[in-house]
Amino acid sequence: MAHRQLDRSIARLALPAFGALLAQPLFLLVDAVIVGTLGTEALAGLGAASTIFGAVVGLCIFLSYAATASVARLLGAGNRSGALSQGIDGMALGVGLGVVLAILGFALAEPLITMLGTSAEVTPYAVTYLRVIAISFPAVLGVLAAVGVLRGLQDTRTTLYVTLVMVAANLVLCLVFVLGFGWGIGGSAAATAFAELIGLIAYGAILLRTARREGVSLTPSGMGVMRSARDGVPLFVRSAALRGVLVIASAVAARLGDAELAAYYVTVTLFFALALALDAIAIAGQALLGKSLGAGDVTESRTITRRIVWWSVWLGVALGVLVLALRPWLPGWFGDDADVIALISAALLVLALLQPLSGVVFALDGVLIGAGDTRWLAWAQIVVLIAFLPAAWLVLANSWSVDALWWALGWFLLLRAILLVWRARGSAWLVTGAVRPR
Repeated sequence: MAHRQLDRSIARLALPAFGALLAQPLFLLVDAVIVGTLGTEALAGLGAASTIFGAVVGLCIFLSYAATASVARLLGAGNRSGALSQGIDGMALGVGLGVVLAILGFALAEPLITMLGTSAEVTPYAVTYLRVIAISFPAVLGVLAAVGVLRGLQDTRTTLYVTLVMVAANLVLCLVFVLGFGWGIGGSAAATAFAELIGLIAYGAILLRTARREGVSLTPSGMGVMRSARDGVPLFVRSAALRGVLVIASAVAARLGDAELAAYYVTVTLFFALALALDAIAIAGQALLGKSLGAGDVTESRTITRRIVWWSVWLGVALGVLVLALRPWLPGWFGDDADVIALISAALLVLALLQPLSGVVFALDGVLIGAGDTRWLAWAQIVVLIAFLPAAWLVLANSWSVDALWWALGWFLLLRAILLVWRARGSAWLVTGAVRPR
C-alpha cells in the first residue's frame, strides 16, 4: 500500500474515530464545567467518583479493543458473517457484565470512595455521583463492544454520528438536571447515564439491522460469548495494570489536599481528551493492521506500523503546542478558586511536554493490540506499574504538588514507550491468519 493511499486510509478511519473516542472525556468535561459552579468540594467529589467509574470502564476496554482486532482479522480473511456473529456475542457479554458491575458499583460506592482518601466534605458528593452513574454500566459496556465491532468492520463514521448525538444529549440533560431542576451532582450523573442509554439503543439497532441483512443469527452464542470473554482476559490484565497507575495517582492527589485533587481531576481529564485524539490514529492502525494480518500481508503490516507512529508523534507535537497556547486561559474555565487555577496552570506545562511521548505510546500500544499481541502487553504493563510505585511514593512522601505528580506519570510513559519500541522492532507479534493462535 503506497504511503499516500495508506495516509488516506488512516485519515478515513482516524478522523471519525476521534469523535467517538472523545465521548467519555467530553461527558466528564461537560460535567466538570457545570459541577464546578457548585463549588470546589463538588468538583473534587466528581473527580474522585470519576476516577472509580473511569477505572471500571478502562478495565472493560477489552470489549472494544478485542472486538476491533478479531473482527478486522476475520474481515481481512473474507469472513464477514463470522465477524458480525462475534460482534453480537461481544455486545451480549458487555451488557451482561454491565449488569453485574451496576449492582456492585451501587452497593460499594461509599467504601470505594473512602478508599481514595477523600475528605469528609468531598465524600458525600463523590458517593452520590458514583451511585447514580453506576446504573449506566450495562449501556456503557454495550456501547464499548459495539464501537469495537464497527471499527473492525472499517466503519468509524457511524460511531462519530452516534457519539455526536450522545454528547449533545448529555449537555442538554446536564444543564436541565443540574441548573434547571437543581439536582446537584446527582443530576450530572443522571444526564450521562441517559446519554449512554441512547448510545446503546442506537448501536444495537445498527448492528442488528446489519446482521439481519447479512443473514447472521441475532441470537448470541453461549460459546461465542465465552470465547469473547476468554480472548479479553490478557487485555483486562493490561487495562487493570494501566488503571492501577491512574488510581494510585488519584489517591496521591487526594491525600495532597482537596485543591490538588480538583486540579488533578481537571488535568487528567484533559490528558485523556488529548490522548484519545492520539488514540484515534492508533484505532485506525488497529483496524488496518488486523485486516492486513488477516489477509497474511506482513510487509504491509510493517508499513502500517511505521506510518501510524509517524502520524501519532507529529500529532503529539501539535497537541503540546495547543495546550501551551491555551494555558493562560484554560484553568479559569473550571471554577474561580485561585489555588486550583494555579495548580492546573503548573500541571498543564508538564502535560504539554509529554504529548509527543504519548504519541509513541498510544500508537505502538494500538498496533500491538491490533495484532492481538495482548499477552505480551499484559506482562509489560505489570512491569511498568511496579516501576511507577517509587515515583508516586516520592511525590506523596515529600508533599510535592500536582505538577510533580505529572512528572511521575511522565516516568511511567517513558518506560512504557521503551518497552513498546523494543517489542515492535521484533517480529514475534506479526502472526497472520483469521485467528491468532492463543
